[in-house]
Amino acid sequence: MNVKKAELVTSAVKPEQYPDGGRPEVALAGRSNVGKSSFINKMINRKNLARTSSKPGKTQTLNFYLINDSFYFVDVPGYGFARVSKQERQKWGNMMETYFTTREALKAAVLLVDLRHPPTKDDVMMYEFLKHYEIPVIVIATKADKVPRGKHQKHAKIARETLRMADGDPLILFSAETGQGKDEAWAALLPFVAS
Repeated sequence: MNVKKAELVTSAVKPEQYPDGGRPEVALAGRSNVGKSSFINKMINRKNLARTSSKPGKTQTLNFYLINDSFYFVDVPGYGFARVSKQERQKWGNMMETYFTTREALKAAVLLVDLRHPPTKDDVMMYEFLKHYEIPVIVIATKADKVPRGKHQKHAKIARETLRMADGDPLILFSAETGQGKDEAWAALLPFVAS
């Protein structure tokens, strides 16, 4: 996919702040430090449209990135890691649940997991949540450049088994450093965002 235009349109915490216009949306979910911002930046060939941070938990809103004026990447707050109060986490949880369960423009979700480690309990919960609400899931295993090539398949198998992934769901090994998996990721996404 050739991305000519990408912009952060809005950061929302409630439905009345979501953009209208009915363009398809793909949500990006994952642990706080899994590399969601790096994934967005690599996919759209930008250095820092999505702000990467060494402090996990920086995304505290639903960030809507309009791509090529035709669809949105929606970056949702990371789970796990972030040093925020239980109350704050509860608020994010409610905000995300509202989005995932009521948003008609939402066509698919990208669940990012860290290839170096088995998926966490939170990753498993997120995958099950998406399956429960029948939201198509594409699993992206980030930081593939940090795992020796010879071990890629072994780590991918652990991720698949830990998440108890459905047969048809893609698992794509991805590296924001090398660009590995970028074309496969676009190929998996296009059926959901091509209008």
